Amino acid sequence: MSVMETVGLIAGDGCLPVIFAKAIKETDLRVVAVVYTEEVRDSLKAYVDRIILMDIGQLQELIETFKNEMVSNAVMVGGISKTVMFSGIIPDARAMSLLSRLENKKDDLLLRAIAGELEKDGINIRSLADYIPSVFVQEGCLTKRLPTEDEYKDIRFGRDIANGIGKLDIGQTVVVKDQVILAVEAIEGTDEAIRRGGRLGNGKVVVVKLSKPDQDMRFDIPVVGMGTMRSLREVRASVLAIEAGNTIIVDKEEMIGFADQEGISIVAI
Repeated sequence: MSVMETVGLIAGDGCLPVIFAKAIKETDLRVVAVVYTEEVRDSLKAYVDRIILMDIGQLQELIETFKNEMVSNAVMVGGISKTVMFSGIIPDARAMSLLSRLENKKDDLLLRAIAGELEKDGINIRSLADYIPSVFVQEGCLTKRLPTEDEYKDIRFGRDIANGIGKLDIGQTVVVKDQVILAVEAIEGTDEAIRRGGRLGNGKVVVVKLSKPDQDMRFDIPVVGMGTMRSLREVRASVLAIEAGNTIIVDKEEMIGFADQEGISIVAI
């Protein structure tokens, strides 16, 4: 009898860990999840074979847990907010050693370094796309309403700016109106950037969210969902532009129905 392969799940916040776990539950793979909050543990426990609550920063414990569970492939799914990352975390000796070697604490560099530590112990970090590629959005307009020509100008303008901030590892989202940048996402996250830029634009703003130009698709994949839509409605935004092939839409049918009802255009570019 063949031994069932075990996949490791390093689960952050949001609904993506549950989406991943539900999809894997339909396969012949076993899932061992490491989580950092009780809320994530409670949302995942029905869909994984084993779940371990662990303090952030315990890198050696994470590696030993996966090795004991015979994990050779793992995914990092869901976000851990920077406000959490910079408050009250006590790294273990291995994490301290890793941090001391980094030139800076930019997201990609830090996550790649963590992945490198796991890989030293034979645990490969894989992309979500390796397991559930169907969750990524395809190119085109998803809603009934198409962007206007002026909105397309803002989309193209915002795309150039988003690529620029992506190269600097600042954020993924910009808010634009009449080819003026109203907000650039930083530590506050997408929804707060939308609210900040939307208030300044007083409605009819265009929101552009892209992956970074050199995005490592194992980490920090752009995600939009109903939370994004509610933020767009709150500021009376007119367009959400996302990156085809590199963006995940959560609750796609509900999100598109909501957008159609509110007259918001969603376009994958």
